Amino acid sequence: MALHTTSAVGPAADTPPPAPRAGAGGLVERLGIPRPLIFGFVGLTIFMIGDGVETNILEPFLSSEHGFSVSLAGTLVTVYGVAVAIAAFFAAALSDLWGPRKVMMLGAAVWVTFELAFLCVALTTDLTWLIFLTYGLRGFGYPFFAYGFLVWITATAPAQQLGTGVGWFYVAFSAGLPTLGALTATVSMQFFDLTFYQTLWVSLGLVLIGSLIALLGVKERRGRFPLVSNPEAVSQTLGQGFRLLRHDRRARFVTYIRTINSIPTYAMAVFFPSFFTDDLGWQLGWFLILTTVIYAVNLPFNPFYGKLGDKFGWARTVFWAGAVACAVTLAMVYFIPIVALWLGASDTVAFAITLVAGALFGVSLAGYVPLSALAVSLDPKHPGAAMATYNLGVGGAVAVGPLLVAVLHPLIGATGLVLVMVALYFLSGWMSLQLKGTQPGFDGVPAIDGDAKIDDLTDAESTRH
Repeated sequence: MALHTTSAVGPAADTPPPAPRAGAGGLVERLGIPRPLIFGFVGLTIFMIGDGVETNILEPFLSSEHGFSVSLAGTLVTVYGVAVAIAAFFAAALSDLWGPRKVMMLGAAVWVTFELAFLCVALTTDLTWLIFLTYGLRGFGYPFFAYGFLVWITATAPAQQLGTGVGWFYVAFSAGLPTLGALTATVSMQFFDLTFYQTLWVSLGLVLIGSLIALLGVKERRGRFPLVSNPEAVSQTLGQGFRLLRHDRRARFVTYIRTINSIPTYAMAVFFPSFFTDDLGWQLGWFLILTTVIYAVNLPFNPFYGKLGDKFGWARTVFWAGAVACAVTLAMVYFIPIVALWLGASDTVAFAITLVAGALFGVSLAGYVPLSALAVSLDPKHPGAAMATYNLGVGGAVAVGPLLVAVLHPLIGATGLVLVMVALYFLSGWMSLQLKGTQPGFDGVPAIDGDAKIDDLTDAESTRH
């Protein structure tokens, strides 16, 4: 059964899902992937590959060809990140109101429209204000597409597989941004000898392909209709996320934790290229390889930690496997190459050890996967609004990561930035411990059977905080 009790006002609202077929379909469901959405996962992966192509080449491109400094590039990505944060916050609530598919269509249209403006007008005229405007507005695109699909998953996945289903969402998401996106950029420039600018056109083509696969391939009916019984109550639905943030400290903690989780992803994309090329004397391609390794290793551990959280506790998993592990391994990624080179290791050996540290960091990032299930459990009768607080944190990282670089890099350098991010990880660990007492079957919260929905908990239990 689906997560929403009041959802799906369309024709298929009360129609039970079809029985799983033998063979591939059965395998997909045993893996915890909602079978009706399989083309959505494929399309999301390709879409996010296209979106992720630029992540690690934008700063070198703008610096070398458009005169941007590291700080100015960080400011640009911060503006982009503000748009991402706004869109991420509203994506879930709008999915409740309009249906996830319509929100995904809006996201794809926004991304393509403003990318064309960015490539064809802003970059060719070399106007800084126009680069900021078009690239910033494009930031509204991918959150609507990706997080609209995330809500579709929560409306389809059985309660006992919610953590696993969300884990597979992050497999698809992270496979593209930045894992295969970085690899695509590497292949495009080093093997096909395309320029930075030409590679950005490759990203546009991939986004178009991914959008068509997801929007045309998914036939599941529920996501084509509003997921709330009274879609006219727009202000109430959109306002529920704000009310959660205002009245429930735990909802704010969810936002802060999710922001901290991804800050290094977007901060490192801005200052690590210069750290690799200027400080370590390595080539930019090595940083792209490191990025690919971090997030490629991360992929299989997303569903693993989803299952682990379902079994041993969402908050406990986030604390140990996420916060503590990320603090330690991020420090390793930065300091290991410095120490190895200082001890006389060759560049090749130092880089190889750095890749090992990067792989461990990638594993640790997956430890935050159960946080999305924690977010839904805070307000199970308004899952879209509850996920809005989570998605705000995702978008917040896109803004805060580059903002930290823009503000702190001139003051404390790369080393200071890494130490700040390590401290933030420990802070997120403390906040995660404050989220205990929301998971069914843990910390005194009544357990629910395998066929029940999370929001079948009594009103007293689901709103007791």
